[in-house]
Amino acid sequence: MHHTIEVKNISKILGDQEILRGVSGRYQSGRIYGFVGRNGSGKTVFFKCICGFMKVSKGEILQNGKSIGGKHGYLKDCGFLIERPGFLENESGYKNLKYLASINNKIEYQDIVKSIEQVGLNPKDKRHVGKYSMGMKQRLGIAQAIMEDPGILILDEPMNGLDDIGVELIRKLLLNLKEEGKLILLASHYKEDIEYLCDEVFRFDAGVLEKVEG
Repeated sequence: MHHTIEVKNISKILGDQEILRGVSGRYQSGRIYGFVGRNGSGKTVFFKCICGFMKVSKGEILQNGKSIGGKHGYLKDCGFLIERPGFLENESGYKNLKYLASINNKIEYQDIVKSIEQVGLNPKDKRHVGKYSMGMKQRLGIAQAIMEDPGILILDEPMNGLDDIGVELIRKLLLNLKEEGKLILLASHYKEDIEYLCDEVFRFDAGVLEKVEG
């Protein structure tokens, strides 16, 4: 399914601080959009607002022409990785994803296995997630984002904790997903990721968004 996300002059105020200031943009399937900026500049809050996890203070967010957020509900057909992935530490990676998959009950065993293999993990690994390295947890977080084959991916610093081999693997995966027609929003501190992956690049600075490339 082709998706379009429109962000219309949104602002987000938390306490006495304006985290997002009049942010607008339009994003569509088959492209990767990169977002850069210092910690606290507004990237993560922006992603949470788009997903519908936080309600905007002003403005509107549309998915395929329909409002989302607040009483309008969450972004549909979306996989996401925002901040640190949270898993049950005393269960294996596969069992964690199986529990998550049972919420929507849309996919089967082989789909979970495929997503784990796509990020370079072993679906038969019985180790508890509590024994995973940071990079392995990050890979598992990406696996849960893609396992239901969503049309939209929102990824906040997906390369955190990955070694060079992991970074190369995930870069190739994201480019393949783009070729399949996914709409991908990606925040990264790594200049190489942004340059290699993104069709358009935007920078947050104190809650203000500006286009810098593409």
